[in-house]
Amino acid sequence: MANPNLTAGSIWRLHHGDREIARLSVTGTDMPWTHAVAETLPGFEEFRALFAEQERAVDEEDWERADACYTRIRSALTMTFPDGSPVAEFMLHLHDDGTAGWRWHNEPFDTVD
Repeated sequence: MANPNLTAGSIWRLHHGDREIARLSVTGTDMPWTHAVAETLPGFEEFRALFAEQERAVDEEDWERADACYTRIRSALTMTFPDGSPVAEFMLHLHDDGTAGWRWHNEPFDTVD
């Protein structure tokens, strides 16, 4: 049975605190990545530069800077599945062209100290 969270058109949500700041409408998957069209909402603007910095770091293969952006994103934002339940862990890229891609997991990713 197909995962209903990954069905084209299903909507995941990005939150800052209690505020929904983006809706991600799934367009397809290329496991482990999920792809979507992103609709930004009020409150997203303060994070736009952070996502742009992350994209530049990845393009430049500056993995240390990309990881630092990821840490800042994850410390400030949460994501929910289409049913409203929280996503335990995600790595999200929001692009300037209005598309998004992310990986997610039901449990937090392992971290190395």
